[in-house]
Amino acid sequence: MFTTDPFLSASVGGTPLVRLEEVVPDGCGTVWLKVESGNPTGSYKDRMAVAVLGRALERGEVKPGDRVVEFTAGSTGTALAFVAPRLGLSFTAVSSDAFSEEKLRSMRAYGAELIIEASEDGAITPELVGRMKNRAQKLAAEEGTFYVDQFGSPDVLIGYEPMGAEIADQTGGAVDLICAGVGTGGALMGAVNGLDAKGVRPVVVALEPAQSPLLTTGVGGPHRVEGIGVGFEPPFLDRTRCTDIRTVDEALAIEMCRRLAAEEGLLCGISTGLNVCAAIELAAELGKGSSVVTLACDSGLKYLSGGLFDRS
Repeated sequence: MFTTDPFLSASVGGTPLVRLEEVVPDGCGTVWLKVESGNPTGSYKDRMAVAVLGRALERGEVKPGDRVVEFTAGSTGTALAFVAPRLGLSFTAVSSDAFSEEKLRSMRAYGAELIIEASEDGAITPELVGRMKNRAQKLAAEEGTFYVDQFGSPDVLIGYEPMGAEIADQTGGAVDLICAGVGTGGALMGAVNGLDAKGVRPVVVALEPAQSPLLTTGVGGPHRVEGIGVGFEPPFLDRTRCTDIRTVDEALAIEMCRRLAAEEGLLCGISTGLNVCAAIELAAELGKGSSVVTLACDSGLKYLSGGLFDRS
């Protein structure tokens, strides 16, 4: 762990790995889901927040009483809002009305200052992300302010390495393939690094929304999958370690979220639905006897007001 705070050390990480049963068709390999909603704010972003802020404090790049700034879709912001005060820091988030109301309210509940950039009809677009980033960087230039830099800090990757080590231990090293959607690329590649450190070297497949296929076609677009498909090359994505990059239609991801809740008892966000769709497809291609792991990025409780689980 990257902090001496006993609560953070005890509560972040150590999440379960669940075998999916009902949503996986016959003839497929085994699909495992790393359920990260067990972290304090319901997201794997807690791992990143502890690593980035804890290591920055160790190096003296930030000190108690300083302000932390980041632009965020909400899960990163909620994690930073949770971790910052425990380390004696304040937090300002630059976000948007394009993201779930639960995430915005959660950041405020933890005491964060919230600055909202308006979206166009609630769409997540490269232009919106660019405005959020510019606003955060301007704030970060002020004295006594530390820019988290979730798209640049090497501590992001380090924060996710224990997730990969946990997967290696939980599977006994039997992982043929790991896949996940990418925003920064930090969670997927950090997990891969953690697996590698344990001597486990699976095939790696990165994922993105079909509505914003920047990585596969070079052209992004508006979509509804929060946290990934940010409209530019994910800075931590190492294409040399990826066997493939695939797209998943957001409508299929939404339907899979509903199935996971109703059939598996797992309430997850839309990016998890996307991950599971791809994992099942890949497990079908690999066939029986194979083992595919993907990530349940956050809790579906963050999306209840947005219609994700509404059925017509």
